[in-house]
Amino acid sequence: AEAGAKYILTALFSSGLLLYGISLIYGTVGTLYFDDIVTGINGNPMQIMAFVFFFAGMGFKISLVPFHLWTADVYEGAPTAVTSYLSVISKGSAAFVLMAILIKVFAPIVAQWQEVLYWVIIASITIANLFAIRQQNLKRFMAFSAISQAGYIMLGVIGGSADGMTALVYYVLVYLAANMGVFAVISIIEQRSGKLEMDDYNGLYQSNPKLAFLMTLSLFSLAGIPPFAGFFSKFFIFMSAFRSGFHLLVFIALVNTVISLYYYLLIVKAMYINKNETPVAAFRSDAYSKAGMIICLIGIIGLGIASIVYETINQFSFGI
Repeated sequence: AEAGAKYILTALFSSGLLLYGISLIYGTVGTLYFDDIVTGINGNPMQIMAFVFFFAGMGFKISLVPFHLWTADVYEGAPTAVTSYLSVISKGSAAFVLMAILIKVFAPIVAQWQEVLYWVIIASITIANLFAIRQQNLKRFMAFSAISQAGYIMLGVIGGSADGMTALVYYVLVYLAANMGVFAVISIIEQRSGKLEMDDYNGLYQSNPKLAFLMTLSLFSLAGIPPFAGFFSKFFIFMSAFRSGFHLLVFIALVNTVISLYYYLLIVKAMYINKNETPVAAFRSDAYSKAGMIICLIGIIGLGIASIVYETINQFSFGI
């Protein structure tokens, strides 16, 4: 109930910020049509304030720092199925909307919003990674992982280029497969044993090797380890930001990737190396769970091998 209340309040607050930002834009240019708005944007204080309100509202929805404080509590308190939905679908769609609005509406003040996004990306990736290391509850752990991943997604936005749009869509697609793979394992083990702490996964490979294997591949993809799809998604999104001139930002993101690799490997270590006299009991998953996990596994491996996926996205994603 507390998690639901926090999410409802956050959704209402962020929606209010978005509506207020839109109202300010309408008040300064007198229209809500993208093609007409961009001709009236000149960077006056009212329009800068409109951008701040709009960006803050989207920041809450994407879970960017400093708008992330609701995320861990909601992820922990919500049912795991709802948590997995929030971590992927809402984040991906909001990121795409943010990029479209920044390019279509706020193009004349690109220098201002790029500077804001620059520091937000650094804060999101760095702070989330540092806090993820401290977590023991897996759903809170994945909450900070999601905040960090949101920062990486924004690397595709900051350049405002066709490469960035393609990399963003591809990254979200790969992130969907890997993140849903992790949450599939978390959900199944929670349903069968009620366990959610990292220590509960000690020795999981002994009793449930297939679940441990899927979790490992999903975490490797999230960390960006080759040859899994997550490596290519990070490569393309780093490349798009680098081509746009954000060399230092890409370097900081690369350093944070090493940090993220450390805390993802903590779970792998727990499953394969740590000893546990009473590991999660062996069990068989139902057919629907197996089908979902197979789809995630195909996505984690196949999206990194099938180059046609990225090429297809490149042809159709930049329609703005």
